[in-house]
Amino acid sequence: MAEYPTALGASSPTGITLLGHDLAEDVMGEVSFGELAFWLATQRRPAPGETRVFEAVLAALADHGFTPTAIVTRLTYLSAPDSIQGALAAGLLGGGSRFLGVTEDCGRFLHDVLSEVEGELPVDDAGWDTLALETVRARREAGLFVPGLGHHVHKEGDPRTPRLFRIAEEEGRFGPHLSLFAAIGRVHPRVLGKTLPLNGAGVCGAALADLGLPLELLRGFALLARTAGLIGQLAEELRHPVGNDIFLSVDLNNRPVPPDPYVAD
Repeated sequence: MAEYPTALGASSPTGITLLGHDLAEDVMGEVSFGELAFWLATQRRPAPGETRVFEAVLAALADHGFTPTAIVTRLTYLSAPDSIQGALAAGLLGGGSRFLGVTEDCGRFLHDVLSEVEGELPVDDAGWDTLALETVRARREAGLFVPGLGHHVHKEGDPRTPRLFRIAEEEGRFGPHLSLFAAIGRVHPRVLGKTLPLNGAGVCGAALADLGLPLELLRGFALLARTAGLIGQLAEELRHPVGNDIFLSVDLNNRPVPPDPYVAD
């Protein structure tokens, strides 16, 4: 008979185990949701400092107001109020290269750079600055953006970034990904000729990578955080709806124009 082994949740007629522990007695009321999410992804219980950094990341990514993900969640609920799951899914499906996906993109980018370093990694700011300068120059010469650099609102600095730096420092979790990211923030004006902020999604990716979380799941953690924010958006929509106003602002202000036929290059 086929068997499907799992270290995660398993049920019997008399109980439920999760990660080798009794769910009802050992987990419920004893483990925070953030700690449990980390534990589920890594199958190792995080240290308190890891939990604090991880939960700070979740808080940083939970909600940013009327972003496209929030708007589409509210509009989907307007169209299908019987489908809360559809409204949440619609918002989560919008987590890509411009919103939320930067967390994964930045973590992967930093990891790739670090993986190509020959010999030992830098041990001081001067060494990190040299590596960051080489990295930014290479991206510039290739015509590529630096993930995590720049923000459409926080032109003078994203307030989440220095806060997460401090929390990681306090907990002894300021590793090579955060070190390289911070150095990029210091040196990029010398290459780009302008100063751009290190954005919150990027610093979250660096922090998650320093926690040793799977790079393939970094966007998943961003989506986990945003799920809480989208539930908040729906809760507010129930009390103070704006979805119909958003819809009508487009529907009542459309204007017909002549067709613009597509011509292949």
